[in-house]
Amino acid sequence: MLKLQRLSLRMMALKPQRLHNIAETTSQSVAKRVRTMTTESSIKDAFAKYTDYLNDLNEKRERVIKASRDITSNSKKVIFQVHRISKHNKEEVLQKAEKDLADVTDRYISRLVKELQGTDFWKLRRAYSPGVQEYVEAATFCKFCRTGTLLNLDEMNATLLPLNDPSLEPLQINVLDYLLGLADLTGELMRLAIGRISDGELGFAKKICEFVREIYRELTLVVPFMDDSHDMKTKMDTMLQSVMKIENACFGVHVRGSEYMPLLGSDDPTSFLLGVPDVEI
Repeated sequence: MLKLQRLSLRMMALKPQRLHNIAETTSQSVAKRVRTMTTESSIKDAFAKYTDYLNDLNEKRERVIKASRDITSNSKKVIFQVHRISKHNKEEVLQKAEKDLADVTDRYISRLVKELQGTDFWKLRRAYSPGVQEYVEAATFCKFCRTGTLLNLDEMNATLLPLNDPSLEPLQINVLDYLLGLADLTGELMRLAIGRISDGELGFAKKICEFVREIYRELTLVVPFMDDSHDMKTKMDTMLQSVMKIENACFGVHVRGSEYMPLLGSDDPTSFLLGVPDVEI
């Protein structure tokens, strides 16, 4: 009897402890299960959000590439229009080219601005940079033929401000794309200068030569500090070739002018576009 009482007391003493252990074990397993489920759900949500972000970015990149191509093709049309210029149709050609350039700004540049505004646009620079460079080339080409001066970056960006959403930070052309477009401008000026020489406009060709020299001289001071721009350094070589072609053409006319003049049909050294006296080479 005494032994049974002792055994009962021992069981009573052990039972609460076992129940406590079971309850503790159960609560720990539930906590672990809840915590694991919560972590997996968070990872899935984060992955889904990141996937949506990448999909949206890829779709935006496609739209930006399309806008850039439209800007490129229509800017080239402006450049081809300017190349039609002569002493007989200067005003007509420039008015048409400037009108076409304004159309590129209103229709295509504005679409690009809307796509890039409020986004991580620097991630898409490779997608839109070719179009912007071509636009810079066309705009600076028109400005030079109209006034004989360079359209600077601030003036160009000022024309883009009305296209931006006032509630957001304005999207502007960056310095690198402007300089790359400026480097391409020298090639168009070289073709224009040779065309003007063939038409007898020697003064204007020499003015172009001085202008292209100045651009090349200024860029040689900047490019050595642009360590991450392989494109710019490559275009500098092309720019030097353009300068040399213009110089050789002008020098040939200067040295053998008496042979050229009957063919050209003019000995007037005054530039029909700029109204400035002949420039010594």
